[in-house]
Amino acid sequence: MAKLLYQGHGSCRIVTDAGFVVYLDPFAGEGYDLPANLIFVTHQHHDHNEVDKMPHASGCVIITEKEALIGGRYNDFVVSGVRAKAVEAYNQNHRRESSVGYILTIDGKSFYFAGDTSTTEQMQAMAALKLDWAMLPIDGIYNMGPEEAARCAALIGAKKVIPIHMKPGGLFDPEMAEKFNAPNRLILRPGEEIQL
Repeated sequence: MAKLLYQGHGSCRIVTDAGFVVYLDPFAGEGYDLPANLIFVTHQHHDHNEVDKMPHASGCVIITEKEALIGGRYNDFVVSGVRAKAVEAYNQNHRRESSVGYILTIDGKSFYFAGDTSTTEQMQAMAALKLDWAMLPIDGIYNMGPEEAARCAALIGAKKVIPIHMKPGGLFDPEMAEKFNAPNRLILRPGEEIQL
């Protein structure tokens, strides 16, 4: 099974069974020692796009919103068995045309990485995907707050939902994490690693 390391803020790393290393929105925390095979960036705000924070393996692929969203079309990608579909991400602080989220399929598990967003139209259809995991921002300043995120979690219907991006300028906020009252939540602290 793939392993997910929550690095803090909106950053995480996934390592597949085969040792393929994927980083999502690199910026915060520790765990940038493994060379990247694949890097996803949801948008160009400074706290989501430090693609040179880690060493790059030969042939490293970097996918940003520029490749993921072209002419209003959300694109699909397959890189060494990792499947990715770009999806909507937007709110008053993040423009629809320059932000995305990703739905990944890795080692047979599906994973929604929302990026910076509030409720989107596409979330209405996500329950049909029967996602295994989702990561949702809950800061209530630049993105939706914990109450709206809990409503989104219910819409999305993933088996487990991890709150992220909960304290601008900080890796983690335990009080804010506890305010995210989705019944299927899993609170991870920076540096915690789980099997997907």
